[in-house]
Amino acid sequence: MRVTTRQKAIRDALEASGRFVCAQDLHARMRAGGHRIGLTTVYRALRALADHGDADVIITEDGQRAYRVCGSSASHHHLICRWCGRAAELPATALERWVADVSLRHGYTGVCCAAEIFGTCPRCPEPAGRGHDAQETG
Repeated sequence: MRVTTRQKAIRDALEASGRFVCAQDLHARMRAGGHRIGLTTVYRALRALADHGDADVIITEDGQRAYRVCGSSASHHHLICRWCGRAAELPATALERWVADVSLRHGYTGVCCAAEIFGTCPRCPEPAGRGHDAQETG
């Protein structure tokens, strides 16, 4: 994949964030930092990074796609803080064994899975009045 100057800037900004971030938020951060870049360019670059395995993509609790520079080439899932967006990568082996077993028992083939687990990380205190069912993400 040929990488343009803008695509490199987007990847660098994504990596600097250190957490999952949606395209709109990354675009706003880049614009605030002086980059003259369009939102469509950010969306395309993030999709290309994900397609080439250079970025993880998740669906947040509120249904948005969020991206983060991929920390591992091995199959993994994520434990994500719903407040700050930090994520821990979880090895996929136990979950994938369970999925394979369930699929086999039900006669399904070609099955894949993706799991995002949301909670509150040790750095973020649970805000008063918000329990485990809160729908906001950071």
